[in-house]
Amino acid sequence: MLHGTTQKRGWGFWAQLAFTLLVCGFLILPALLSMLAGITVNFFQGLSSGLTLKWVFQVFELYSDTLLLTLGVALGCLGVTLLIGVPAAYVLTVRQSWLTRLIEEVVTLPVAIPGLAIALALLLTYGGFGEFRRSWGFILVGHVLYTLPFMLRAVMAVLASIDIRTLEEGAASLGAGFWTRFFTVVLPNARSGILAGSLMVVTLSIGEFNLTWMLHTPLTKTLPVGLADSYASMRLEVGSAFTLVFFVMIVPLLVAMQTLSRLERRARSARPLADDRAQAPAVKATAVETVR
Repeated sequence: MLHGTTQKRGWGFWAQLAFTLLVCGFLILPALLSMLAGITVNFFQGLSSGLTLKWVFQVFELYSDTLLLTLGVALGCLGVTLLIGVPAAYVLTVRQSWLTRLIEEVVTLPVAIPGLAIALALLLTYGGFGEFRRSWGFILVGHVLYTLPFMLRAVMAVLASIDIRTLEEGAASLGAGFWTRFFTVVLPNARSGILAGSLMVVTLSIGEFNLTWMLHTPLTKTLPVGLADSYASMRLEVGSAFTLVFFVMIVPLLVAMQTLSRLERRARSARPLADDRAQAPAVKATAVETVR
């Protein structure tokens, strides 16, 4: 078959495409209608009532504190998970034993436990500390427990795929100390996992509702809790405008996660080819010497 000719697609391809588009439309349409209601003068009258940003501005007036608190908790959660998760992922990858495997399972346990159960455990354990209970730090602890496994898994997957032990042994044979190896060998090679884990942690922290709803106080509402409150106590248009603000905050992070994953796959597929090209001159020189 000549190059450039395309294979004729059968009815199965078009059936799968139609089904995929139908499912996507079924999932996306409610979100689009909800966001459209947030910029409609009167949702019950429809687009004929006109478009406005009044409800969006009202969201910022009424719930600006929830937006700031959400970003603060998300960034704080990211900082803590980086400080704990990256070194922990390194140790769990390099020091393989029954103890490290047990620790890994215990650390990832919150993923399998409902957020309400984690929140209840925190309330039973630390609920007696009044100031801590009423502060945003209490929510931060819950978010760290919930998101730490995702940072841990992302970094561990990258470190395991590049055989970090061999790289460290090579650096140690050249006289590099532990901290030199950690900052010049481990962290640069784990960069893609750290970035993927960071985006995941921030996204999950911003959107977490169940755990936050159980832990929050009237003065420590985050964005998802404020969203639920707006739908329960305000006009439908205000709640929909809040949904629009939520999407504006969360969708770019999701797109960034997908883009980063795609770039990482391309980089990994290009590495073997680059290594082969780098080794080709040495192989050729060896062959010439052998002939001589």
